[in-house]
Amino acid sequence: MLITILFFLSSGLFLGWSLGANDAANVFGTAVGSKMLKFTTAAIICSIFLILGAVISGAGASHTLGKLGSINTLAGAFTVALAAAVTVFLMTKACLPVSTSQAIVGAIIGWNIYSGHETNLGVVSKIAATWFLCPVIAAAFSIIGYIIARWILHHSKIHLFRLDSHIRVGLIVAGAFGSYSLGANNIANVMGVFVNSSPFTNLEVFSFNFTSTQQLFLLGGLAIAVGVYTYSKRVMMTVGSKIYALSPMTALVVVISSSMVLFIFASQGLQQLFINAGIPPIPLVPVSSSQAVVGAVLGIGLIKGGRNVNFAILGKISIGWIATPIIASIITFMALFFMQNVFMNQVYTPAM
Repeated sequence: MLITILFFLSSGLFLGWSLGANDAANVFGTAVGSKMLKFTTAAIICSIFLILGAVISGAGASHTLGKLGSINTLAGAFTVALAAAVTVFLMTKACLPVSTSQAIVGAIIGWNIYSGHETNLGVVSKIAATWFLCPVIAAAFSIIGYIIARWILHHSKIHLFRLDSHIRVGLIVAGAFGSYSLGANNIANVMGVFVNSSPFTNLEVFSFNFTSTQQLFLLGGLAIAVGVYTYSKRVMMTVGSKIYALSPMTALVVVISSSMVLFIFASQGLQQLFINAGIPPIPLVPVSSSQAVVGAVLGIGLIKGGRNVNFAILGKISIGWIATPIIASIITFMALFFMQNVFMNQVYTPAM
């Protein structure tokens, strides 16, 4: 029984590894690309805080994915996660910082089509809207942040060495914040499809109720951390130096901007604050750290005239974003067929 459970969860762990290899380290990509932090230091900090974010605050965004498609068998969840992971892995091999959010959404839609379950178009439109809003908001934040940083540097008399030290510390703090937000937001992509068919039961640990969902999220967070260590450096360099060459100060602005975007779409507390104030709440939706970072980097390039922006790389990344959900949906449909008809596993329970 245990071996069976671990086998079915393995696709979620593979997806977590893929996210770590492609998405997770992007919160530190600009810091590493600008030579302000060593890759090993960035990977350690990123791993610790994304695991904390996943376990403590990971529940919010998973509800939105649950509304998109409620995968009701463990074999079906395994297949959906595997298809999304394969999609992200293929994009990673092509050195493209694609969106794990897009991959899992495409995979869930593929399951809906195969199983005959209705796809909630309202939820799809809400999620798809964030794919456009995420890089736009990040670009806006980075433009504002760059203007503020330039004003501070112009009106202060900080010694160059002290400024370098302050920026390095700022990159670490902002990266830790971004990693926490990433874990809280994107763990839904990794383990969200397993929530309805979780094989775990709630545990009582030192008077703390460690729920079955949190146990899933802990496993997923550990898988992401492994991905950060083993395969993320190449994508870091693509985002951190090939789109637009960043100075240490602009790298800090990019990290803060992208981290704020991840936090906005992950924080249940911020959403409740908006509701209490009578403001339309922010949807808790898994968004892509890659899109946030690329948007923030592009914002810096645009505010500085856009002359050195590598639009060829940017176009290649955009093609990856468009292709990801389509590829994931097709792979899922085919994989479900084989899982059900060749391996004789029930991949869905018919809708009543």
